[in-house]
Amino acid sequence: MTQINQLDSAIKTPPALLSAYEKLLDHVKTRQEAVQKLDGFLRRETSWLTSPASTRFHLAHDSGLLEHSVNVATTLLKLRTCLAPDLSDESCVIVGLFHDLGKIGMPGKPYYLPNPSEWHVRNRGIHYIVNKDIVHMDIATRSLFLLAQHISLSDDEAQAVRYHDGQYIVENQSVAHQETRLTRLLQYADNWSGGVIEDERDQND
Repeated sequence: MTQINQLDSAIKTPPALLSAYEKLLDHVKTRQEAVQKLDGFLRRETSWLTSPASTRFHLAHDSGLLEHSVNVATTLLKLRTCLAPDLSDESCVIVGLFHDLGKIGMPGKPYYLPNPSEWHVRNRGIHYIVNKDIVHMDIATRSLFLLAQHISLSDDEAQAVRYHDGQYIVENQSVAHQETRLTRLLQYADNWSGGVIEDERDQND
């Protein structure tokens, strides 16, 4: 176990959040064994359960990434029910939960580190910094890289994970107007979760 994971082990994931995550995993049937192995790997070797979702603005606190991932998967399932009921629960849960997997970094090398500058934490609210020792990839590419090592993905699912940020990202323009329904729904679920659900939560804290 690496030093960072020893530190992470002292952080307790909120039980209700962990329960919500595990209930979403229960939707996966066909690739259940692969997803269970991925979950075990993430818990043992990465900061998946404790990572923040950003350095400053977006759920920048312990387990923020897991909270965001649960929100996105839950919202995606609701959108699917209304707009594209033929899409499977399994696909929605896999891409919803793991679309931002790249934010964990790599085993033993977390993407986010606690900010050592008390001044920046206190005066700017920048609680985390990006690990400079990690090989650079954009988040979506790293997410797809990690996910595809453990789970066999359809081309629909791969596109959804890689391009889930939509046209907010310049590099995504190559897929403009060629997004699958799953990609479009994931983009909106991600946007709705971050811009509405979690924004309201932050305002009420």
